[in-house]
Amino acid sequence: MGKRKRMPTSLASEDGIPPERRLLPQKRFYRQRAHANPFSDHSLEYPSEPKSFDLSKLYPAYQDTDQRPEFADIGCGFGGLLIALATLFPDTLILGMEIRVQVTKYVQDRITALRFAECSTEELTRKGPYQNVAVIRANAMKFLPNYMQKGQLSKIFFLFPDPHFKARKHKARIISPTLLAEYAYVLRPGGIVYTITDVKDLHKWMNAHLCAFPLFEVVEEDELRNQGHGPVLDAVRTATEEGKKVERNNGEKWLACFRRTDNKRL
Repeated sequence: MGKRKRMPTSLASEDGIPPERRLLPQKRFYRQRAHANPFSDHSLEYPSEPKSFDLSKLYPAYQDTDQRPEFADIGCGFGGLLIALATLFPDTLILGMEIRVQVTKYVQDRITALRFAECSTEELTRKGPYQNVAVIRANAMKFLPNYMQKGQLSKIFFLFPDPHFKARKHKARIISPTLLAEYAYVLRPGGIVYTITDVKDLHKWMNAHLCAFPLFEVVEEDELRNQGHGPVLDAVRTATEEGKKVERNNGEKWLACFRRTDNKRL
């Protein structure tokens, strides 16, 4: 008698799990370098202006509305923050922007699987769980104003960005004097910029440049929590893969938040 084939551990441990949940992608099939050079030619397609940015395929349940993304996660990585915010703000459109091909594909597949897990095929064009979140492959350092209208965003996130340690690479940091005007342009007055990193030098860099820019002012974490932003701050600290990795290694995280000021203050 031949030996009985052993059931793969990954399947044997999934008893009782709905089939849709098994559609969730596994990162080992989406191998990608940790960082990408934002100044390289990545053969990207981008809209000529925000009005030509087609949202219907990203948010099919909202294709008959005039809603546009209000939150943007720049360099969203594997989408941990996007997924957390999707349930915290079910009526708000949230967009992740990621430059790496395979990482973007992973997040797209993750969102698709979560949508199918929560809805039947017929319900995918109706507003429901995870219909409000999407990701695109884009270089925000070059083309953010091609996607976002003036004052469109109320929240913009820069979570655990590439530190670019070498001084000659500092110009590639996502927070830099040349880019802050664009972030202020797409962020409405009163909107919040969230930054967090486990690299203290990078924290000081981002903090210094944002503080020096006339359209941003520091807003303390306690003030944001008192205003009801606690769940967002908790997600910023813990929802991303990088944040979880820092916790596993007992590392430190440096958070800094900034409010977009009114243009009249200039």
